Amino acid sequence: MKLSIVILNYNVKCFLELCLRSVEAAISNIDAEIIVVDNNSTDHSCQMVKSKFSNVTLLENKENVGFSKGNNIGVSVAKGEYLCILNPDTVVAEDTFTKLLAFSETKRKMGIVGCKLINGSGLFLPESKRKIPYVMASFKKMLGNSEDYYATNIKQNEVSEVEILVGAFMFLKRAVYRDIKGFDEDYFMYGEDIDISYKALKKGYVNYYYGDTTILHFKGESTLKDKNYARRFYGAMQIFYKKHFKKNMLFDLFVWGGIYIVYFFRKQHIKKIKRVYKYVFISDKINEGLESVLEKDVLLRSDLKNIIKESEVIFDANVLSFKTIINFIESNRLDKSVTFKILPNNSNFIIGSDDGMSRGEVISFN
Repeated sequence: MKLSIVILNYNVKCFLELCLRSVEAAISNIDAEIIVVDNNSTDHSCQMVKSKFSNVTLLENKENVGFSKGNNIGVSVAKGEYLCILNPDTVVAEDTFTKLLAFSETKRKMGIVGCKLINGSGLFLPESKRKIPYVMASFKKMLGNSEDYYATNIKQNEVSEVEILVGAFMFLKRAVYRDIKGFDEDYFMYGEDIDISYKALKKGYVNYYYGDTTILHFKGESTLKDKNYARRFYGAMQIFYKKHFKKNMLFDLFVWGGIYIVYFFRKQHIKKIKRVYKYVFISDKINEGLESVLEKDVLLRSDLKNIIKESEVIFDANVLSFKTIINFIESNRLDKSVTFKILPNNSNFIIGSDDGMSRGEVISFN
């Protein structure tokens, strides 16, 4: 088997369904398997997978074991030569995996490969490519200065060596995953992607950012909403630093002092009031169930030209490719008056996210 896609899920049933639809389309011509590991979700995610995706291998944990252990469990049953660690709140293009497989076959000592991530409004997610988070870089990042934290020297569409990648999408050989002993289970959430990227570098592998394919990551990077996030982020950095660098008392002071500094001086996210003057459904026929749940008339369009301002574009994945959808969202990222939703193929809901601050919105219909 060439490829195993491992998706760790926790209470994001609808996002998982959309993700699986896109992955199925992307592996149609690849000898591949999909493995879903569920961390004891209570939203009927497992029932959805069983009823709609019979070819998916589903592993049901009896508790939430965290990101690292959950993915390690999934990889333990994988058969592919290559692995893709994939978040459930993502959408991949039909040619994402074929491109990465072709790229990987040309590289010796390849470690982990990441790709270009955008959020639900089309904005580039800078965590797609990062630098090693040394103490001062991490501290400045928490205060809002990310120049030394993200790999801003690499262009968004470039293909280049990079140090650190994001756990939402990681592509690598299964042999490399075993050699670097997978994700470190000392990390429950946050920091595990930094750790595994750095372990690959220490083993002599070369990590790559592959900006020639774009995927949607709806939730985007976690935001500094409260002191608890700051505590978790600093805690992960503390584990990373103690494991890979000499103990530094100055870092410990940054950890505890920084938590309160960031908490008191953090930027507040004010959710904007959403105004949709027109729904534009890109499809070949109107969906009566969709019309019944939306507050305004739905304009049917068969093309993506001349989208109306302050409208919400709903893409019908029954007739549009996921690559077309992703490319349109990215190309229209500067028009903040337009928002986007996707109707997954063979589904009865639309789903999307208007920014990178929140998980997103699901609207169900019959």
